[in-house]
Amino acid sequence: FFDPDEDHWHGAAPDRFMTHLSMVEVDDKGNSATWGTHVSDEEYGAARR
Repeated sequence: FFDPDEDHWHGAAPDRFMTHLSMVEVDDKGNSATWGTHVSDEEYGAARR
């Protein structure tokens, strides 16, 4: 579990299946998530395994 406003991510790999079920509340502006920095295909492919 994560504390409110704690950054976290979900691991991924091109040869792995993942299912994510999330039930969240929204803030007063209707936002349910604050997305992190975009990862390019090149960065994704270069990630350590």
